[in-house]
Amino acid sequence: MNKLLGNPRLAVYPGTFDPITNGHADLVARAAPLFDRVVVAVADSSNKGPSFSIGERIALARLALADLPNVEVRGFDCLLAHFVAEIGAGVIIRGLRAVSDFEYEFQLASMNRHLIPQAETLFLTPAEQYSFISSSLVREIGRLDGDISGFVHPAVQQAMRQRWQKGRFGSNKQLETEGDHHA
Repeated sequence: MNKLLGNPRLAVYPGTFDPITNGHADLVARAAPLFDRVVVAVADSSNKGPSFSIGERIALARLALADLPNVEVRGFDCLLAHFVAEIGAGVIIRGLRAVSDFEYEFQLASMNRHLIPQAETLFLTPAEQYSFISSSLVREIGRLDGDISGFVHPAVQQAMRQRWQKGRFGSNKQLETEGDHHA
């Protein structure tokens, strides 16, 4: 194999996965039979202010993907191009939920082609029942105590419930205090 080319049997699926959803898991399950190994690369992205730490997101992704033996979950805190080159991957997996995702993903794939010429981008679409799921919608529904059981792995649902209950009790106390000042 040419050393300038990445391994075409090793794919990276990058994202913040805050949290990992059933849509993400569906894409990984679709990709797993196509490659010898799929690395789910959890981006630190602390500048985005994720709800879960990178360690928590990695742990939740590992639980959600535990039944896929050729899938590995790893965190990274560098440019994706550097991570892909470091592990020698030849494919970057990106998900497309709707036509509206395409323009951004096309730009990203073009930029990655310049930064990581040894890797090709492969677009996958989730099953229709997952095409509307996004991490941000799941977070919002979870924050407002909605039912997210159809959107995430049970371990993710439990972690989110614990996270939002802590926040909700804290915010209720704050609202009660604010209300006292106006009385």
